[in-house]
Amino acid sequence: MDKKRRNKINSWLLIGVLVLIALLLIWLTVASFFGDTDVAAFIPTLL
Repeated sequence: MDKKRRNKINSWLLIGVLVLIALLLIWLTVASFFGDTDVAAFIPTLL
């Protein structure tokens, strides 16, 4: 593989990882807002 093609692949990989991290943060924020998380389900059993 030449260097130009490798850089192109690395930049797409970086973009994909950043999009996945953003989606994960949005998903966790929405789940936390609605109280639909495993942590929220586990806390009342401790109280």
